[in-house]
Amino acid sequence: MLYDRELHFLCETFKKSMVSATIVSSLNDGKNMAEQNFKLLFLERFNSKIKLDELDNNTIYRMSNSFGMQCIIMRLPDTATGSSLVIGPYLTQRYDIKQLLEIAEKSGITPQQLKLIERFCGNSSLLPENSHLFVMLDTFAEHIWGANNFNITDIYDENSGIKNDIQILNLEKDPLINMKLMEERYAAENEMIKAVASGQPHKGIRLLADFENMPFEKRLDDPLRNLKNYSIIMNTLLRKAAESGGVHPLYIDNVSSDFAIKIEQSPSLKNLQNLMNEMYYSYCNLVEKHSFERFSAPVRRAMLTIDGDIESNITLSSLSASQNISPAYLSTLFKRETGKSITEYINQKRMNKAAKLLKTTSLQVQTIASHCGIMDVQYFSKLFKKQFGESPNNYRRNISGNKKPES
Repeated sequence: MLYDRELHFLCETFKKSMVSATIVSSLNDGKNMAEQNFKLLFLERFNSKIKLDELDNNTIYRMSNSFGMQCIIMRLPDTATGSSLVIGPYLTQRYDIKQLLEIAEKSGITPQQLKLIERFCGNSSLLPENSHLFVMLDTFAEHIWGANNFNITDIYDENSGIKNDIQILNLEKDPLINMKLMEERYAAENEMIKAVASGQPHKGIRLLADFENMPFEKRLDDPLRNLKNYSIIMNTLLRKAAESGGVHPLYIDNVSSDFAIKIEQSPSLKNLQNLMNEMYYSYCNLVEKHSFERFSAPVRRAMLTIDGDIESNITLSSLSASQNISPAYLSTLFKRETGKSITEYINQKRMNKAAKLLKTTSLQVQTIASHCGIMDVQYFSKLFKKQFGESPNNYRRNISGNKKPES
């Protein structure tokens, strides 16, 4: 297709806005997707009115159901299989429980049916009618069909109702669909946990793409709070995955605490989705960098002692004495397994901590040196310049936009 790049960009933009955008060639494609994103409701209703393979060209079909959900379908030109773009389903406004109860009373549906509707709405994306995404869709339509050369057709079955929509969803007749949704989400979580435990960030693109399309049960009326709660759960799961991958809790705790703060401070659903991706890659990198499985017990204990007490006066003698082994043996073993001498490893860890303190605090350089276990500030500056190529003061000025640091 001559518009492949534009179509890909459009779909990715919708997906990053938490709205599903998928290309299908038949109703069966929609049925396969229905178990994850509930397109079946719209595609079956649509197919009863107009066959999916008989869509008019140059037409955007906008479907809506009895409780305000919408879906957009448009036939794509120049495709051998007669493919169509399906966007949604989505809500144009979010219903609270009071509104749903009123709809239920008016339509005469049972509390059990209301629970299905509530879950359906809670799992659906929100796309307000004034969203910029509709402008992008119109621009795309002009690109593939020509300006002022397409129609928008609204489809709504006046004889339909909430009861019929529930039957089309088939959730009452087949409660195993909900169970299958849950199983698929747990399977995706388990696959992600395995990837983190083995330190395989390259699997992330597929895993995270699958994960974005997974529906999550609505437990509160606030979608942001719902996703925050789920992000907290994922932070815990990925933390345990990193631990099973051989990372000591000493390293995991800092990362986990950092993400816990970021989750609570996240201002939007999009920000949280990006944070979920960041969590996955961060824990994978943690396993790659800090997994102790490849190190012998003496080297592992020495590294933990250094990392956990970097401000103390740590020496080769003290490290070997604490394990009742000779300094020469520990030194040789450490160098062979890490590629660094113990002194090099200690200095690198101290300077990394110093760099972080210079970035995040206004402490004096002398104070930072003491927090890194070095009392001689000149020696500290020499080590810092050796690792980072500039003095601590210059480093701080450069990372703070040439502002003079407080001292």
